[in-house]
This record gives sequence, C-alpha cells and structure tokens, in this order.
Amino acid sequence: MSEVSSEKPTDPVPLDTIPISPDGGMTDATNGATNGATNGTHDPEKIITVFDDPANFNVKHALQNSWTLWFTKPPSGKQDWNELLKEVISFDSVEEFWGVYNNITPASELAQKSDYHMFKKGVRPEWEDPQNKMGGRWAYTFKGGNRANDDVWLHIMLAAIGETLEEDTENEVMGVVVNIRKGFWRVGLWTRTAGQAPKKSAAAAANAAATTEGDKEEGKKRLEKIGRRFKSVLQLPEQELVEFSGHADSAHSGSSRAKAKFAV
Repeated sequence: MSEVSSEKPTDPVPLDTIPISPDGGMTDATNGATNGATNGTHDPEKIITVFDDPANFNVKHALQNSWTLWFTKPPSGKQDWNELLKEVISFDSVEEFWGVYNNITPASELAQKSDYHMFKKGVRPEWEDPQNKMGGRWAYTFKGGNRANDDVWLHIMLAAIGETLEEDTENEVMGVVVNIRKGFWRVGLWTRTAGQAPKKSAAAAANAAATTEGDKEEGKKRLEKIGRRFKSVLQLPEQELVEFSGHADSAHSGSSRAKAKFAV
C-alpha cells in the first residue's frame, strides 16, 4: 500500500507531457535530495517531483489504480438517474489527482442533492454495475448542516487512491462518495462484496455446507477491518458508528438507507 501526501502543490502544472517515473521519483527523506541529484549541480537526468518544485517537476507518481470522478447534479424535475450522473475525468497519477482537485468545486460548495463519486476506472457508481451488484457500502452521516467538510472528503479520497483502506490483495474498495442533502451530508465507501461467501467451483460444492459459514465470517471480518480504517480516516470518536449495508438490500428497499448488516 502507498500513501498519498495531503500537501497541495501550490501552482497549476502542465501534465500531458510529463512521464511516469519508473521508480516513483521519491525524495530521499534523509537529506532532502532527490534521486538523480549530483551535488547540487544541474543535471538533466535529475528527477524532480511536484513536491520538490511545483512549477518545474519532470515526473509523475503513478497510482496503483486509475480512478474516475463522477458528479450527480441536482434534479430540476422528474429526471432519470442516468441523466443526472455525469462522468467528469479519469486520472492515474498523484499530480493529476491534485490537478483535478484544485480545479473543481469544493464539496462544501455543492448544491443540495449533489454528489461526488470517485470510483476505480471502469466502475460506474451504481448498484447495478456488475462490479458493485454483489457488494455494499460503509456510510456515515454528518448531521446539523449540508455543508461538507472539505478536509474530511479530501482525506477519504487520498486514502482510497493511496490504497490504505485495505490490504493489497483484497480488491474490495470500489469507490468513495459524498452526498449533500437537506440538513445533513453523508460519506460512503463502496465495496465489491457484502461479506458473502465467494462462489465455489462444482468440485468444491460438495464441501460447501461445511465451509460456507466460515467463509461468511471471514468476509465479515475483512469488511469490518476496512470499516475500521474508514472510521479512522473520518476521525470519529469510538462511540460513533459507521454502518455497512448491502446494495441488494438497498435496491430491494428502493432507498440507500437499507437496514445495516453490521457496524463498527
């Protein structure tokens, strides 16, 4: 897992001609020098990151996955969900993320009934998407106003693209969401599964009865671990609960406020 810095580059930078660094181009924390530096003299091969020089960096830091930002605009009448959901832009590097973040409307200024969704590229922020339909989401509602906290939303996005919400091999996290509603705002973390046992091959079906309960418990533990990491990013006190519900339950109830399967 890698962690994306929350330090903002100070100036807009051109990104389309800058290559991805093969080794990440990370700054040497011991002396502040960057890989490729030669005793302070100019070196055309020197790797300069956006955090070394926001205006003249020459490498980008690749993310583990590509991500897409989506926006749901407030309805102006009886409109279909697909008419309201708009794909904004995709990105696959730290620098491109900051380029997007610094040039869109802050979550705190979104109108009521607006949403931002940041999902892995190729996954639509819909229950019906093939990669979501067997999954669910962790959610927490901030009450007492509909102005989102930009720092909270930023750190949720950074945790997602930095792959710190789960272990490298789990592939559970599909995306994160912020919803602006009347009198409250809500954040969510969508997962690929809802804690159910994985599908088994025909050869393994005979032993399914003995293993299904164990698989379900393992799935629940995996999701609860992700939920606790999500709760930590939100910096919530221990007594506050983050709740998990399955998309199938939400679709059946016709609302995103389906009964929680479990909470942490």
